[in-house]
Amino acid sequence: MFLPLILVGGLIFGFGLGFSHMARPEVVLDFLQFDDLGLPFVMFGAAIVTGIAFAVLPRIRDSAPLTGDPYERRLKPFDRNVLIGGAIFGVGWGLSGICPGAAYASLGTGNITILWALAGMFLGAYLQGVLRQ
Repeated sequence: MFLPLILVGGLIFGFGLGFSHMARPEVVLDFLQFDDLGLPFVMFGAAIVTGIAFAVLPRIRDSAPLTGDPYERRLKPFDRNVLIGGAIFGVGWGLSGICPGAAYASLGTGNITILWALAGMFLGAYLQGVLRQ
């Protein structure tokens, strides 16, 4: 039952990106050049809803409703790898005009040229896996 819910959540997320035009690289590049500030409103709106959910849900329930796992904070170290990975992510975002989640939604809206960015994402993930071994 959990996997179909993930699929539905992904479809809703992708539809929202397509409907709000956030899956269009032109919109993202306009944001990065400070020409269009619609993207920060979408991102901050999502961050506010997520923040409220993270603050309220552990007080209402002891465990996650679908998996039964207890709510807990999982803090990751902020180290050199996080900085380097964030820099690479930012450069890729600026060059392609799209982030990984929105790239799939952009493909769904008919943007075939985004396949170059998706190929770069897969290549980067593969190289990271090879270098980590």
